[in-house]
Amino acid sequence: MEVTQITFHVGARWSADLKEYAGTDLCVLPHVALVTAGTLAVEMRDGEHAEFSTGDVMLLPPEHDAWAVGETDCTFVEFSRGDDYNDGEVTHGEG
Repeated sequence: MEVTQITFHVGARWSADLKEYAGTDLCVLPHVALVTAGTLAVEMRDGEHAEFSTGDVMLLPPEHDAWAVGETDCTFVEFSRGDDYNDGEVTHGEG
């Protein structure tokens, strides 16, 4: 298990910025994380939607999309292998 700090910058979305790199339509990794700043929205393949804000713990199963909500970057500390797709920073328009 690794502990990684991840930041989704304003405008960043997994399906727009990491999909091509990952080679899958949705993120296929499970995640356990604590949100330390901002809000992250998540949508599952079945359309279920949730938002996680500062202080929330996320337990995400595979097959989801995620994006920063609002005008503040979303940062979370992840206790899983979520860093397989990125170097800890997800910036809109870059993967």
